[in-house]
Amino acid sequence: MSVTLTEIKNSKDMKRFLFLPESINAHRPGWVPPLFDDDKEVLNRKINPALQYCDTEFRLAWKDGKCVGRVAAIINHKYNEYAEAKTCRFGFFDAIDDFEVVSALVNFAEDWGKQRGAEKIVGPMGFTEEDPEGFIYMGYDENPTISCYQNTPIMNEYMEKLGYGKELDWFVYKMDIAKAKTPIYEKMFERYSRSKLFKLKEFKSKREIKPYIRPVFNLMNESFDEIYGYSPLTEGDMEHLAKRFMMMVDPRFIKGVETPEKELIGFMISVPNISPGLIKARGRLFPFGFTHILNASKTSIQLDSLLGAVKKEYRGRGVDILIGYSQLKTAFDAGFKIIDSHHIMENNLSMRGEMERAGSVIYKKFRLYQKTL
Repeated sequence: MSVTLTEIKNSKDMKRFLFLPESINAHRPGWVPPLFDDDKEVLNRKINPALQYCDTEFRLAWKDGKCVGRVAAIINHKYNEYAEAKTCRFGFFDAIDDFEVVSALVNFAEDWGKQRGAEKIVGPMGFTEEDPEGFIYMGYDENPTISCYQNTPIMNEYMEKLGYGKELDWFVYKMDIAKAKTPIYEKMFERYSRSKLFKLKEFKSKREIKPYIRPVFNLMNESFDEIYGYSPLTEGDMEHLAKRFMMMVDPRFIKGVETPEKELIGFMISVPNISPGLIKARGRLFPFGFTHILNASKTSIQLDSLLGAVKKEYRGRGVDILIGYSQLKTAFDAGFKIIDSHHIMENNLSMRGEMERAGSVIYKKFRLYQKTL
């Protein structure tokens, strides 16, 4: 039976789109649901400011009377203007392992993009760089982290069969905290701790964090121009992201470095891995899901990196040492065993070098695909 695509016309359709990952993946061993409450807000035009500068069209795929896939075709006009590109994206992609279904969804996104003047399509990628991006192609059986694709291996074969090639690879490193916390690293930390040019800033409560939210986003806008898919955050983006991240952050694992004039010049944000809690909660905060997620964050032995940046003129001057070692020490003292680096671009040789000098190993890889239209 052929594949049929349908539009999202009402709240019932959007609910089906939102929860489709669960309906097609819940049977898979080790599959971790996303936080559906967060995804619901990301997909809401009234809440997510990115949908004010992104054109997007959603589709559901049906086969044999069952809903078996979803896709969002996206043009981020702000990014295209910033990067001087004519690119569209396919994102929020999920499908059963069926080439006919995958082909129908991807072909829809291609045609939609071509009709709007796009010269290239990339994916999977969401509205912005802060959304999930890239199909995993190494480390399928490793513990997933939040906001990452958990596709099956055959999805990469399908992309190649559809004529897609590599646009970019991201590597994810696993760091053994005890091994990385070496005497040499500690001495370097102590040396830079005596610097009069900058000092480490640590936090004990979310109240202490609030004055640093805007400086963090401003530093991202200054420092992330090398990050693929990034365009400067608007005021609305900053407010939206602050609300999303404040819910999940643990003040202990936010590290900053500032000058004597209180200018933020570096930061790192990590969170305890909550995968077991998301599984028990089925990706839902209510009515009792939040307790499972909270318990998972308290008992986790894996710390997941989310965001980090150092002001360009301060790179290589010890700011990264202050942030990195203090994060290691806090994690070690709290009983954590490993750190997941999250996505690091393959051509980010300085960051990769830091990870490898600390004895970290690549244990996951994600690929963003591209095709000329």
